[in-house]
Amino acid sequence: MFIEFGIKDFIDILLVALLLYKVYKLMKETGSINIFVGVLIFLGVWVLVSQVLDMRLLGGIFDLLQNVGILALIVLFQKEIRGFLLSLGARGRARSFFKFFGHAKSQSVDRAEIMPLVLACLNMSKQKVGALIVIEQEVPLTEVIRTGDTINANITQRLVENIFFKNSPLHDGAMIISNNRIKAAGCILPVSHDLNIPRHLGLRHRAALGISQVSDAVVIVVSEQTGAISTAHEGQFRLRLSAEELERELTRVKVVGK
Repeated sequence: MFIEFGIKDFIDILLVALLLYKVYKLMKETGSINIFVGVLIFLGVWVLVSQVLDMRLLGGIFDLLQNVGILALIVLFQKEIRGFLLSLGARGRARSFFKFFGHAKSQSVDRAEIMPLVLACLNMSKQKVGALIVIEQEVPLTEVIRTGDTINANITQRLVENIFFKNSPLHDGAMIISNNRIKAAGCILPVSHDLNIPRHLGLRHRAALGISQVSDAVVIVVSEQTGAISTAHEGQFRLRLSAEELERELTRVKVVGK
């Protein structure tokens, strides 16, 4: 007896494989790969007991554990799930979709609006002053802003450098820029636990990658050890940028706030 296998079945298997791959990547980035493997083993045993061996009593117990396990996983990984759902609506695919139908907001970047940030980062790089600057895009960073001190000032080179001056009480936290204004400084960011981050990168870089993984923000990092300028966007680093490369990167992603 042959089992019918059509195009719908192929698409079904392909979608399940893609879903498992995405979950695997998410677990690997957050350092929870062992939990992912454990869940797969549990599902395999559950299918074997319930569907293959048809053990009703043991299968019923596994059914109950499955219902409770789903709730437990939601509680354990609520931050990761929230970040994944935010990324679906905030990143390039959603913006391209709305742009296609003519609903996306048009943005133009004036070089004069970017240069205060570029020049401040260049000076801090030469003096090896550490800095962490988060530029809000479509995903609101209200909760992150609340962790710091409100500033709500225009972006100027002198102000940016003074905030990250080594003796400043705000230099250890992150600066948040929204709507072309410095909203807050000294803010606390979620730290990425991605095991693929190079070991020579410090806590600032991990925090930059962390906020870029749960939002569409663009993050500028100036290393206190080397003075190197880097950016993080959509979970990806661009390391050791020159002033010209930083300017092009900020222009490319159209960042002057929202």
